[in-house]
Amino acid sequence: MAHQHFCATASRQHPVSELRFVSRSDQRRYLAFPCDAAGRVDLDALNERERNDYLFARAVMGRDFAYPVVAARRTASND
Repeated sequence: MAHQHFCATASRQHPVSELRFVSRSDQRRYLAFPCDAAGRVDLDALNERERNDYLFARAVMGRDFAYPVVAARRTASND
């Protein structure tokens, strides 16, 4: 199951890219966060759970999750 995390803040511009951390044990599972084209995530735009998931993914990248890649943001119609 894919876990996706998107910014719910209506006042912020909606990014078209996401920073994706793919699980090393299951390629279908990943954590994704809205980002700019350079892969920068606005931590202030994330809610507490999203921020905790992002910090967790960064802490275990290379071990539980692969190093992140910038990808086109997935939408419900892409799933």
